[in-house]
Amino acid sequence: MKRTFDHKIGIISDTHGLIRQSVVKSFNDVDLIVHAGDVGKPEVLETLQDITRVYPVRGNVDGGKWTDNLPFTEVVKVGQVFLYVLHDVNALDLDPVAAGFNAVISGHSHIPKIEEQNGVLFLNPGSAGPKRVRYPVSIAFLYVNGASIDTEIVELE
Repeated sequence: MKRTFDHKIGIISDTHGLIRQSVVKSFNDVDLIVHAGDVGKPEVLETLQDITRVYPVRGNVDGGKWTDNLPFTEVVKVGQVFLYVLHDVNALDLDPVAAGFNAVISGHSHIPKIEEQNGVLFLNPGSAGPKRVRYPVSIAFLYVNGASIDTEIVELE
């Protein structure tokens, strides 16, 4: 299926210090990258920043001096779309509808998930870090066209 979009956004989470070459290759044509926490090591962000602009948030495993400038939440505007990014969706302390967000992006569970609630997209790209027995290694893409959003989750080798 041919997609029509103004912006392609790479979504990643729970790298836990591992940045795979398949991620770098998959993100080679994105306009920006959102990292929904549990980065693990600064080298992960450095590698992603070599591709394009990165909007990371801090996850529960992210600690140490290098995380001092990592926010716990981030608001990202892409065209007409507003994204709210945090690591654990269970820590969401605002009403995304009332706040005017089109999507909430989170990680933490390692379970890839696309869901709509009250007109707001909730996206968890899953984990792109070390393989866990029950969960795939995955990332996601957001395709923004005007005020509309399309998304897909991609399992990596």
